[in-house]
Amino acid sequence: MSAMPAEPRSWTLISVLLSTIPLDSALAATLHHAAVELYRRDDGFQEVAGDLVNGRVVNLRKTLQLGAISGPAFEARLDTARGSGIVRYLLTSQGLEREGLPGKRKPRELPN
Repeated sequence: MSAMPAEPRSWTLISVLLSTIPLDSALAATLHHAAVELYRRDDGFQEVAGDLVNGRVVNLRKTLQLGAISGPAFEARLDTARGSGIVRYLLTSQGLEREGLPGKRKPRELPN
């Protein structure tokens, strides 16, 4: 019997470009979940709230690249127990694949 693969850590699912507040794995998971939902629905923003965080995640609707890592970009403005700040991050291809989402979206067609 082979062992089941371990669940990926949130850090492999997002790549943080900038953070003015400390991030722990629970907050990274919250940011990943919000970004996936925004990407899946192609929405502009989503409120996040919980015991340790309150704020808004915005879908920047562009793809960013950091070295060999690229993906859709997001920005979160958050209030946490450790202070307020901004987190800019992108979803990694591993994070998208885990959710069964394509890595690149087709360009939106403009109405005639």
